Amino acid sequence: MSTGPPKSSIETEFLEIDSNGAWALLYQHIRNESLNYDYTLSEAKKSQNKNLNRYRDVSPYDHSRVVLSKGPCDYINANLIKMEKAHRHYILTQGPLPHTTGHFWLMVWEQNSKAVLMLNRIIEKNQVKCHQYWPAGTQPGVDDTLTLTEVGLRVQYVSETEASYYTTRILRLTELESGESRDILQFHYTTWPDFGVPQSPTAFLHFLMVVRESGALDQNVGPPVVHCSAGIGRSGTFCLVDSCLVLMEENGIESVNIREILLEMRKYRMGLIQTPDQLRFSYLAIIEGAKQLINNENDVNIRHDGNLIEIETVNSNCADLDEPPPLPPRDASLTRKLESENHASSVTNNVRPLTTCAVNPPDKPLPPVPSELTNSPGSEEVSSSDERSSLSASPVSNSGRESTVRQRVREERVKRIEEKVRDIKRKQKSAESWQRFKRSLFQPLTIGIGVGVLLIGGGMFAYSYYSSKV
Repeated sequence: MSTGPPKSSIETEFLEIDSNGAWALLYQHIRNESLNYDYTLSEAKKSQNKNLNRYRDVSPYDHSRVVLSKGPCDYINANLIKMEKAHRHYILTQGPLPHTTGHFWLMVWEQNSKAVLMLNRIIEKNQVKCHQYWPAGTQPGVDDTLTLTEVGLRVQYVSETEASYYTTRILRLTELESGESRDILQFHYTTWPDFGVPQSPTAFLHFLMVVRESGALDQNVGPPVVHCSAGIGRSGTFCLVDSCLVLMEENGIESVNIREILLEMRKYRMGLIQTPDQLRFSYLAIIEGAKQLINNENDVNIRHDGNLIEIETVNSNCADLDEPPPLPPRDASLTRKLESENHASSVTNNVRPLTTCAVNPPDKPLPPVPSELTNSPGSEEVSSSDERSSLSASPVSNSGRESTVRQRVREERVKRIEEKVRDIKRKQKSAESWQRFKRSLFQPLTIGIGVGVLLIGGGMFAYSYYSSKV
């Protein structure tokens, strides 16, 4: 007989779906319900706006789209999601294209957003999934400012703080005409795969907690701008988990119906949450987050002095989140795991409490930079997570050699990304050139065949006509 705490209805629902392998069925049911929505996409389909959409099959509904007030046009592929019961508003948008970067920052300015949440990397699976819409800041005075004259804005790199799986940046947004400036926080989650899920609900919830503590989701500021590549999968997952946890905190755990909340969110932007696995992960994160709400023993304080974000924890015995615990097996039941949990701590033996962890792991000596990073421009690529793990191993306050090493690694990473983007674009242009060549090659042949057919047809008609006269 189990001596553990009684399971919530969401846990029970999760276990039933998981044991039956029915996530695809539930996801398809939600998708079919969403297809019944009768919302128009007129602006997205206009010829002048088609090249402003990253994907042809992801368009903003007309009734909830964000409308730009100035600039070359009023269109951007973005929707305002209003979750009134959770006191939450979000702007979900696609990863900016090179020619929509100005529109993106104009939206941030006009909507008075305090933060941008970026849930994707620039390059994923050897494809460019998002333009780098902020200045890199690797060389002060050279690449730390981005001027967007078409919308009258300037973006300036101020600082950044790197953790093992996300980076927090401060970017100063200035309106050129008035000279007014605002500091915008950018929370960049770097280890969430496209069409996939984070490695751990614990790590994801820690990221959500840091975003919340910054005040970016508060009602007294504009809605946060949340994006991945298309602005529906990872972005929808983040907003669903956050809204459900707010409702649980205010009205109790049993008050939330995840399916109904997702269907409500899909009334504002199409296709939120793209796969059954993302839906399953949302349930897991909500279940884990609800347990932390019940056992809210610790807190995290975030200080922002204009140039640096500092994180303080009440509990100093924070475990390192460099290697968060993996997700449970895809088709396995979680019954044994859930029943063995200790209700007093609400944390499993292999899952560390989230709300006691700082952004950066405990202090460790900074490892030496590999010689190939400093000497060989063609060195083997180092993964983003490895770089961030190395960088975050040293406290922000250290200077001298450590800051030089950190700067050098960042410069090398930016160069690698730029080279990869250029290579991908070269391949795309080559493929397009080949397609144009093939069309130009066969076009004269097609015309010639057509003319020949007409001549032969005319000759046969003339022959038959004169033959009938004779």
